[in-house]
Amino acid sequence: MFGIPLLDLGWLVASLLVAGAITGILAGVFGVGGGALAVPVLYELFRMVGVPEEVRMPLCVGTSLAIIIPTSIRSFNAHRAKGAVDMSILRVWAVPVIVGVIMGSYVARYAPADLFKAVFVGVAGISAIRLLFGKDTWRFGLDMPSKPIMVIYGWIIGVLSALMGIGGGQLSNLFMTFYNRPIHQAVATSSGLGILISIPGAIGYIYAGWPRAAEYPDVAALQFPLALGYVSLLGMVAFVPTSAWTAPLGVRLAHALSKRKLEVAFGIFLLIVCARFAVSLLS
Repeated sequence: MFGIPLLDLGWLVASLLVAGAITGILAGVFGVGGGALAVPVLYELFRMVGVPEEVRMPLCVGTSLAIIIPTSIRSFNAHRAKGAVDMSILRVWAVPVIVGVIMGSYVARYAPADLFKAVFVGVAGISAIRLLFGKDTWRFGLDMPSKPIMVIYGWIIGVLSALMGIGGGQLSNLFMTFYNRPIHQAVATSSGLGILISIPGAIGYIYAGWPRAAEYPDVAALQFPLALGYVSLLGMVAFVPTSAWTAPLGVRLAHALSKRKLEVAFGIFLLIVCARFAVSLLS
């Protein structure tokens, strides 16, 4: 079907459904869109169906951003219902984050595959170290910085998130905890950031991947109706239902965990993802 053996297609869909359910839980627990899990899972699955190395990583990133859209919306609504979201931060970040995402999506059209992996490893590694080994003295300040600095941070979060295929949760969690915000509030606020990043990011990757798909006419996973540019429609259809369904479960779990348990769990998870792509870069 669509040029993919039925056995491989069945395995791909089943794996995406399971990964989608886990992604939804992580989105609720950690305030992320789930891209940190979706990207490495998609990377392995697209490798199995023969997507070339040169376009595999951007296809994973673009698909991840599209998957994040409904997951982030459900996660954000659940956190906001608990009164944990700081809307003032989201209002300051809205425009610079979107501008950063658009710029990152444009870079994706021309960037080599290793750039995506390197950004992923760098950000995930720094975040994990801060969460696992950071002390209360590891702070830039006791309150959020001035608006101009916030705007710059928002732009950086947008660019890096577009290159990583994440909803910005890793970056904004790291930033907010460096400025003395509680992890639970950082997680809740970060869930709203995923909406600002995922929608323009997915559109940008459709644009970036459209001409690249024409260069690989024999790769079915890159062609319509299985994909639009660098967004895999098959990945979306299999990921979205289970991830959106399980996101509220993750929110309830997040609010039941202690601050330290939440930090350690998130840190270990990021280290695992970081190690996977570090190995790929070295090989």
